[in-house]
Amino acid sequence: MNRPPMSKADYVYDVLLGELRNASIPGGTPLKANSIAERLGVSITPVREALRRLEKDRLISYESHHGATVIDLSDDALREFYDVRAVVEGLGAKLAAERITAEQLDELRRVHRSMLDDAARERHDLLGEQSRRFHLLITDIGGPAFLGRQARAIRNSYPVPAGASLWLEPVRAQGHLDAHQQIIDAFADRDGYTAERIMIEHVRFSGRYRADRDVG
Repeated sequence: MNRPPMSKADYVYDVLLGELRNASIPGGTPLKANSIAERLGVSITPVREALRRLEKDRLISYESHHGATVIDLSDDALREFYDVRAVVEGLGAKLAAERITAEQLDELRRVHRSMLDDAARERHDLLGEQSRRFHLLITDIGGPAFLGRQARAIRNSYPVPAGASLWLEPVRAQGHLDAHQQIIDAFADRDGYTAERIMIEHVRFSGRYRADRDVG
């Protein structure tokens, strides 16, 4: 079945969502509809529709006489974000250990090997997106009906600034690569308890790292 063509509003929404998720547009940045329309080569109407969707996603806010602004999470919200991620992705890992097929396990191993290769070649800027793929593959395996979609919604609700990514620091990156390997090993053993525990610790470590970086 052919997919319907993307509307202009969908196009603007996808572009802005990607820029927000990758933090190329940081928190606190004002978003001017006219400037966005000119940059993306569309009229003002699809831009306004896309901005309304982003407001519904709680990624931007509107204020009288100020227009749209990218939301910048408070310290408490940042901690909550990572706590929610830990619960959802931890559950995803537990369920995935019970459901994973040999082909799905091989796919996770391929992503992990690619990350190891990039780390060895000091291509640390490529690791963050691959880690996102690794985590979402797991929630898709563990909860294909609902959990994977919820994990994406949670992650999209708060982008990690590129400069704050732990993957840019070799020592911290290696620690997380080790955690990924331990999760894969737990899947191979069908050990849902261990997979969940490691995933929760893994995600919460990221939250503590972000909080420390923001304070510093």
